[in-house]
Amino acid sequence: MEGLENMAFIASAVSLVTYLMGYMNIGLTKSVNTVTNFMGTSFILALLGGVIADTFLTRFTTCVLFGFLEFLGYALLTVQAHFDQLRPTPCTDISKQCEAANTGQAAILYTGLYLIALGTSGVKAALPLLGADQFDSKDPKEAVQLSSFFNWFMFSLTGGSIVGVTFVVWISSKKGWDWGFGVCTVAVLFAIVLVCIGKPFYRDNALKGSPIIRILRVLAASIRNRYLPIPRKEDELYEVYDKGTQNENLQRTNQFRFLDRAAVHDMTTWGASAAMTPGPWRLSTVTQVEETKILLRMLPIVLSTVFINTCLAQLQTFSIQQSMTLDTRIFGFEIPASSLPVIPLGFNLIFIPIYERIFVPLARRITGIPTGIRHLQRIGVGLVLSTISMAISGVMESKRKSVAVKHNMVDSNEPLPMSVFWLGFQFAVFGLSDMFTLVGLLEFYHAEGSAGMKGTSTALSWFSLAFGYFISSVVVEVVNKASGGWLASNNLNRDQLNYFYWLLSGLSAVNFVIYLVCASWYKYKNVEEMKQEEISIHGSAAN
Repeated sequence: MEGLENMAFIASAVSLVTYLMGYMNIGLTKSVNTVTNFMGTSFILALLGGVIADTFLTRFTTCVLFGFLEFLGYALLTVQAHFDQLRPTPCTDISKQCEAANTGQAAILYTGLYLIALGTSGVKAALPLLGADQFDSKDPKEAVQLSSFFNWFMFSLTGGSIVGVTFVVWISSKKGWDWGFGVCTVAVLFAIVLVCIGKPFYRDNALKGSPIIRILRVLAASIRNRYLPIPRKEDELYEVYDKGTQNENLQRTNQFRFLDRAAVHDMTTWGASAAMTPGPWRLSTVTQVEETKILLRMLPIVLSTVFINTCLAQLQTFSIQQSMTLDTRIFGFEIPASSLPVIPLGFNLIFIPIYERIFVPLARRITGIPTGIRHLQRIGVGLVLSTISMAISGVMESKRKSVAVKHNMVDSNEPLPMSVFWLGFQFAVFGLSDMFTLVGLLEFYHAEGSAGMKGTSTALSWFSLAFGYFISSVVVEVVNKASGGWLASNNLNRDQLNYFYWLLSGLSAVNFVIYLVCASWYKYKNVEEMKQEEISIHGSAAN
């Protein structure tokens, strides 16, 4: 399902700027911002999908329901691309003002786009969890297989992306956008059917209630008990050992100790009757308190991994526009500019099995860690590679502009005498960066999230991706105004995109230093194995 769904999503994303400019008569900057806002919405709504998968629907049901919404979005765009009356008159002269889409045409476009955004958000939140649920992390053998699953999940995502940016993009450019969107529609439909076929074999999750409500209860109880002393010993706090209520018990940590007051069971304050049966807004368990602490500890990691996705947005927008100014022929074949991301994806398709089959076993022997290296270390490697990629992007753009000046083609629409594969360097390095970071984040949030909050915590990896895309739109606007128009025109040969890339590289280096501080401060969760079936309440006798 991930391969087919991501094939459709990436094929649309990488060529959407071209579609908006060439067929919907939207300018370059607005098209870029439309795409980044669409991508950002697609990933930020994953939080909604994660909460739904934890609270209301099983992972499987969430995948099917949101997959159907995505199917409807692609079907709507297919219809619009097929009928000329649903689009503005094509603009052939870029020097003249083009006819803008009317209200009805824009409504169809944005309804289709944001149905896709909503649909893919739920699939991306629930599908990795549905796969991860098939493994028992407490079983040593299955714990290793769980780590491998995330690598092969990324492999499937990458394989689908390669088909999307080659085959589907080729269909869009040669056969028409209605054919391209039509293939995406059929692909998502098949994805839904295939995941439904596997339904009898799945282990599915038991719903454990809303993690948002539990967090709010902890905050409310800690505020209500703010004047109570914090006990020194953990056994003086309230806890429940019951496998029917919660699958794990989290041990107390010393960070955010003010929240520990939520688990203080105090009879003198509430009276005897309240102490026997306290409400959930008055008293939380240690595990619920630690669940809240985990989320708070994750937030700095989330925020410090946002900027890498701002850089990713540039490779999916401005770099595609760069490629449209270059010679895209290789061995006599003309490669669509939107297919350029096949370079990093190809590297990933090769590197993921090498990482899984060679690097992880070797690192496991040295470190004794099932994943080879810790999740936060893997993420850090990805952040370093993204910094390098942005620096390379600046160098390649300077070279591209120098070719335009040398051949007096600054204002020409003809391809420059420079191969598009010069851009492959920046794409290749960033592809490796994405492999380290995205899989590292998925593993990290899944491993560190509590049993009742895995959907919400795993969705944070997509949330940081979303925030990166939204920040990209802001960064482009701010840089345009502050620089006097580095990216203001529709002619890249006159813009200062190379300066923009170097600025991103410098900011990425600063972001990496901030990440190091956050990662050093983070404390991994500590799970206490439950040894009792019965309910055991700590603290009632102590008070």
